[in-house]
Amino acid sequence: MVVMGYYFVPSVHEALTRLLEVRQKSGFAFAILSTGICGGVLPFLYLHFGRRDNSGNPRYRWGQGLGLTAFWSYKGLEVDLWYRAQAHFFGTGHDVATIATKVVVDQFGYCPVLAVPLTAAAYQLVDSGYDWAGFAGDVRSPHWYLRRVLPILISNIGVWVPAVAIIYALPTPLQVPLQNIILCFYTLVVAHQMRTDIPAVHGGAQAP
Repeated sequence: MVVMGYYFVPSVHEALTRLLEVRQKSGFAFAILSTGICGGVLPFLYLHFGRRDNSGNPRYRWGQGLGLTAFWSYKGLEVDLWYRAQAHFFGTGHDVATIATKVVVDQFGYCPVLAVPLTAAAYQLVDSGYDWAGFAGDVRSPHWYLRRVLPILISNIGVWVPAVAIIYALPTPLQVPLQNIILCFYTLVVAHQMRTDIPAVHGGAQAP
C-alpha cells in the first residue's frame, strides 16, 4: 500500500516526498535513529512489559534492551550503506530485472553471509544475559551455523524476499523507512526463535 500510494496517490506521494527530503538532509543519522527505535526500543518494550517467563520475570531486562537498541542502531547504518551500495552497482531503476537482481543478491548473498549470522549472534548474546564465555564456546562448537543461524535464515527468507522486492521498488532514500516498519515486527519473530526454538547454552554446552 505504501509503494502503490507513492506512485499512484498524490497525497501519499507528497507526504513521502517530504520524508525523502528529510532523509536526504539527515544522512545516516535518520537510519541509525529510526532503526534503533523500530528494531530495538519498540520490540523491547513489548517483550519487557508484555511477555513474562514462567517465573513472572520480564522477557528482557533494561540492560538487554539497551544492547538490542545499540545493535539495531548499528544495523541501521549497515543497512543504509547496503541499500546505497545496491543502488550504486545495480542502479536505481524500478524495473523487474533491477529489483530481482537486488533481491537475489540481498537474500542469498548479504543475508546468509553477514546479516543473519550477526543478528543470530547478537540475540544469542543478549538472550543469555551477556554470558560471553558461554556465547564464545557455543560459536566455536560444531554446527553453530546450522543450529543458531539456519532457523532464522529460513524465516528471514519467508519474510524478507517479498519485503525487499517491495522495498527496492521505492527510491533509495525511502527504502530504510519502509524496511523499519517491517523490522519492528520481524524482530519479535527472531526473539521468539532464539528463546523457544533453540536450547539454552551454558559454557559452550547445550543445557538439557
